[in-house]
Amino acid sequence: MKSLIYSLLAFLFLGTTNVVAQEVDGAGPINVPSPGIIDGVFIKSNVITKKMVPYEHVREADAIWSKRVFEYIDLREKVNHPLYYPLDDISPSGVWERNESRLSLFTVIRDHVMNGDLTVFSPYDPLTGGTGDWDGYQLKYPIEPEPGLSWDTDPEFRDRMFYYLGNLTGATDEAMTDQWGDDSTIVNPDGSEEIVYWPQDTAWYTSRDIIQYRMKEDWFFDKQRSVLDVRIIAIAPVVYKTEEDGNGEASISGMKELFWLYFPHCRFVFNNYFVYNEKNDAQWMSFDDLFWKRRFNSVIYKQSNSYDRKIESYRAGVDALYESEAIKNEIRNIEHDVWSF
Repeated sequence: MKSLIYSLLAFLFLGTTNVVAQEVDGAGPINVPSPGIIDGVFIKSNVITKKMVPYEHVREADAIWSKRVFEYIDLREKVNHPLYYPLDDISPSGVWERNESRLSLFTVIRDHVMNGDLTVFSPYDPLTGGTGDWDGYQLKYPIEPEPGLSWDTDPEFRDRMFYYLGNLTGATDEAMTDQWGDDSTIVNPDGSEEIVYWPQDTAWYTSRDIIQYRMKEDWFFDKQRSVLDVRIIAIAPVVYKTEEDGNGEASISGMKELFWLYFPHCRFVFNNYFVYNEKNDAQWMSFDDLFWKRRFNSVIYKQSNSYDRKIESYRAGVDALYESEAIKNEIRNIEHDVWSF
């Protein structure tokens, strides 16, 4: 009888691990590295199989006050490190290597962007090649693969996405030379000659390159529920912008947004990926939970205003941080004033 019970328990155990491994495709990371093996005391299946909590419906007539703000999350701050964790890398052969125990937010984003699950919005009009306005937060320029295709199966989509997931390095004004030291040339079909230049190297962005996440948010007071609420509308990863001098050495010249994502769509992805909790390994939340509970520190760099200007255009340094805090306090006081009689 005991042997029958043990056999039944073993069957249920193996069956459970196989089912979980099949159900969590596109979620995780799960602590079942192979069938029948649990890397821990129990199977962590709460986050990777849970359903997303939908937003409360808000009628236009119930939103008696609202304010649009733009914030950035600085990943160099310790409190924001759960979003960072640069444990993925690009091998010398160009293969993207993911970590199997912890995933950064950019690892999750990159994975689902390449699979076609998340629509990328260009930070600028692709027709201008980046010379126009950087207004990608308006979500006007989607970069999508053909229906049913992805990064691996749509070469045109892969070529377009290169400018948002990678960067070209190396000088292009240095001509290739032949054995006599003369510039190498090729003959075009029309008989004209063209100088051949050395190709640039490809540098793919990884998690360690992401220094900020910028967000577009709407704060509003809902009189139906009598609460001050916030909704993240869009989010964008930010990297350093570099320029090369005549010697081929790169220097930081600013920051740039790689692309924008529509956050309500991201929630379906973020909802099933673990966020590392340094306080308790048994209580890891999801990325969606982290944003919902606002377990991060952010700084406002712009609010809706008559001139559509950023804080940095009229404040600098510490004064800009004071201005950001003043805007936050103004938003908090809205709810306080509603309940003051």
